[in-house]
Amino acid sequence: MRSLKDFLKIESSSAIFLFAATCVALFFANTQLHAIYSYIIDINISIQVGNFEIKKPILLWVNDGLMTIFFFMIGLELKREFVHGHLADPKQVVLPAAGAIGGIIAPAIVFYIINHGDPSTLRGWAIPTATDIAFALGVLSLCSSRVPKSAKIFLLTLAIFDDLAAIFIIALFYTSNISVSALTYAFIGVLVLIILNKSKVIANAPYVLVGIFLWACVLKSGVHATLAGVITAMFMPVGKNTLRLEHDLHPWVAFFILPLFAFSNTGLNLLEVSLDSFINSVTLGCTLGLLIGKQVGVFTFSYMVLKVAKIRNGDLSLCHLWGLALLSGIGFTMSLFIASLAYGRTNLDAVLQARMGILLGSLLSGICGYLVLRYLSTRQSKHVPKKLAQ
Repeated sequence: MRSLKDFLKIESSSAIFLFAATCVALFFANTQLHAIYSYIIDINISIQVGNFEIKKPILLWVNDGLMTIFFFMIGLELKREFVHGHLADPKQVVLPAAGAIGGIIAPAIVFYIINHGDPSTLRGWAIPTATDIAFALGVLSLCSSRVPKSAKIFLLTLAIFDDLAAIFIIALFYTSNISVSALTYAFIGVLVLIILNKSKVIANAPYVLVGIFLWACVLKSGVHATLAGVITAMFMPVGKNTLRLEHDLHPWVAFFILPLFAFSNTGLNLLEVSLDSFINSVTLGCTLGLLIGKQVGVFTFSYMVLKVAKIRNGDLSLCHLWGLALLSGIGFTMSLFIASLAYGRTNLDAVLQARMGILLGSLLSGICGYLVLRYLSTRQSKHVPKKLAQ
C-alpha cells in the first residue's frame, strides 16, 4: 500500500510538470522564440562505434531513446503487478480490463469512421486509444475527497492494461521495413536475457547492459526501439533490486523524461490555427475518439461486465464509473507518442492536426471528468448511493 501511495503521489505531481512543459513549448512555438525551439529539437547527435552509427535529431533521441526508459519502467510495473500486485488477483482485474478493451475498440472505431476515406490519415487510428495516467490521476486528485479509493485503483489498473495494449499495438502496427540481420542480433540479445533469468541472476547491471545492446539492435531492425525497454524489464526477476531500480527511475521518468517529451512534441503554432484546423478529419478523429470513444467504450464495456458477470466493485458507483471513463480520455503522452509513430516526418500536417486533436480531446475529457466526479458525486452523496451491479 505504501508503494501504491508513493506511485499515485508521483504520478499526480508529474501532471504539473507535464502541464508546465506543454505551456513552455506552446510559448516557444507562438513567439519569436519559435526558431530557437525548432533549432533545438532538430540538432543532430550521433554515436558511432566502428561502422555502427546512430544519428538522430534531439526530437528522435527523446522519442526513441529516453522514451525507452519510460517503457522499461512500464515493463517493470507490469511484471510487478502481475506477480505481486493488483493484477495477480483475477477478481480485481476483470472490471478495469473490460473497460480497457472498450477504451481501445470504441475510440478506434470513432477515428475510423471519420478517416476511413483517407488511407494516409487512417494510420493514426490508435492515437485516441491511449490514456495518460499522470494527467488522469492528477485530475482525480483534485476531487479525491469525493471519490473512493477504489476509483484510483480502477483508473490505475485500467491504465496498466491500456499501456500493455499500446505496447502490442506499436509492435504490430507501427514498424517500418524490417532488417533481418539487426533483428537476428536482437534475438541473440533476448536469448542472453533468458539465460540471465534462468540462471537466477538478480543483479540489475547485466540486464541493463544487454538491454542497451538490444535497444541498438531493435532500433536498426525497423521495430520501434522502445519495445526493447519492455522486453528487458519482462526478463528481470521481481525482487528488491528491481523494486529499488523502479523506485529510483520513477522520479526521473515522471519529472524529467515525460516533461521533456511533452516539451519536444507539443510545440504547436496556435497562430496558424483556423476553423479548418478543428474540423479536419485527423483533429476530429483524435478529439472525438478521446472525448466520446473513450467515454462510451470504457463505461459500456465495464457496465456490461457488471451486469453479465455480476461483479461487485466495493463503493464505486455508476457516477464514479462515468467520471473515470471520461478521465480515461486524457490521452496526451502516449497519444502524442503514437501520433509520432503513425505519421512521423512524412506527414507533418497530420502530426500537427493530431497534436491539436490530442490537446483538445484531453482537455475536454479532463474538464468533463472533473465536473462529473466533483459535482455529480456530491449530489449523489445526498442520496442513498446506487452501488454497482446491485
